[in-house]
Amino acid sequence: MKDKIIFTNGLIDLAQPRLGTKVIFKTDDFFASANRIIDPNEPVFKVGVFDKHGKWMDGWESRRKRTAGHDYIIVKLGKPGTIKKVNVDTSHFNGNQPAMVSIEGANSNSNNLNQLKWEPLLLKKKTKASSHHYFNINNKKIFTHIKFNIFPDGGVARLRLYGTIAKSNKLKNKKINLASLLDGASVIACNNEHFGKAENILAPGKAKNMGDGWETRRRRGKGFDWLILNSLDGKEIDKIEISTHHFKGNFPSHCSLQAAFLPTLKNSKQIVNSSLKWKYLLKDAKLSANKVHIFKNNLMKKDKINFIKINIFPDGGISRFRIYGKTI
Repeated sequence: MKDKIIFTNGLIDLAQPRLGTKVIFKTDDFFASANRIIDPNEPVFKVGVFDKHGKWMDGWESRRKRTAGHDYIIVKLGKPGTIKKVNVDTSHFNGNQPAMVSIEGANSNSNNLNQLKWEPLLLKKKTKASSHHYFNINNKKIFTHIKFNIFPDGGVARLRLYGTIAKSNKLKNKKINLASLLDGASVIACNNEHFGKAENILAPGKAKNMGDGWETRRRRGKGFDWLILNSLDGKEIDKIEISTHHFKGNFPSHCSLQAAFLPTLKNSKQIVNSSLKWKYLLKDAKLSANKVHIFKNNLMKKDKINFIKINIFPDGGISRFRIYGKTI
């Protein structure tokens, strides 16, 4: 079976809590907590489960509005960034979804709601029952706060805000992990993420379980699995960490790393195609179960990098990846 490449194009969900994103205001969440709308897990439906307010729903749900106006929540992004695409997911809300939704953004150092100056990101759009609604955002500004409006009331399971974290000038000439999700590293493409998302390996801290890492399906043919990430621009790479925590019978046999510096960002397909010729940072590194593997880099030590390809043989899972170097 031929691999179908998954292109994420360097976009991550800025609404995910592990970045520090929080719901800081809601007009009403009588039936279901507004905090659930940014839960990273897929929404579920629990048959026959009720709480003191009514049917338990996995998402944000307001009561039926009997006054003028509409309901909304305000989300403070853990990391400021640009938003390029949104997913308004009404899964399991059937007959209680909003009629329409819209999104606004603000950029402010204050959490004083009266000081936030909103500008439209998404004008009113109709929504359907139990559906994913994808919308492109044509705004290149950096935002710190998002206002999600529903008209007039109802429930939404998840709100995903796909974009890029704004790179900080404070990181220049610093010795750091160049593959940190919190500092703007992201996955460009991978060939498979059947059991766990590729983006997970860039997350902070130790993985909570196997689902908090990147894991591919069992390979039944020739070849190997891989992902490509966009790191911070860096040089003087001196240490690499690859963790297989929680992967005890499904870790890769070995891995290799390739890297390149592409000063003019190409589209994702061009990046994938060019990766076949990238230089090696690490070759045929043996991996073992449930362990942090530390490698001192002797290859490409004087080269600049901003893209890295991780090849795992033949398949399996890794939980975290770190690559330490000096930002440029």
